[in-house]
Amino acid sequence: MTKRTSAKYKIDRRMGENTWGRPKSPVNRREYGPGQHGQRRKGKLSDFGIQLRAKQKLKGYYGDLTEKQFRRIFAEAERQRGDTGENLIGLLERRLDAVVYRAKFVATVFAARQFVNHGHILVNGKRVNIPSYRVNEGDHIEVRERSKQLATVFEATQLAERDPPAYMEVDHNKMVATFVRTPVLGDVPYPVMMEPNLVVEFYAKN
Repeated sequence: MTKRTSAKYKIDRRMGENTWGRPKSPVNRREYGPGQHGQRRKGKLSDFGIQLRAKQKLKGYYGDLTEKQFRRIFAEAERQRGDTGENLIGLLERRLDAVVYRAKFVATVFAARQFVNHGHILVNGKRVNIPSYRVNEGDHIEVRERSKQLATVFEATQLAERDPPAYMEVDHNKMVATFVRTPVLGDVPYPVMMEPNLVVEFYAKN
């Protein structure tokens, strides 16, 4: 377990949504926010509040990235040609921890960060222990041989709550995945609605 595992449930309750689609999410039982004032009636959000919420939800989904990390990724998305919101999603999905999570080598994106940090992942045959490492199209991502027998890996592959997306090819017998192409928003299997266009609006005004 990582030091942020308890935080993921706070993120769910703060957003009022089951952000990762997990059966144990507390919002399945309590839709109000955390803390002693969590049950107060929610007021109508301003445009700023709606945009901020969209940013916090997307940032939280990828392992509760720091504002500095997320802002750096957004700045790169802005520099690329094309739609900034779509570019942002593509860059987030190319993070190694996100790819390991999508491949179902681990159960959560938080666990994916720890899994990569501990050196369990090879990219094109070389060990990479940086969760933010950017995967390229055609890269092969593999669980290191001596890590393939870990109980956490086997349990993750058996999860029925999600399947690897179409932009990846995954062989759970060999514990190998290929990142086929960079996805657009419509390709990514988010359990909740993500609105990168609101994130673009947020940073345009702030």
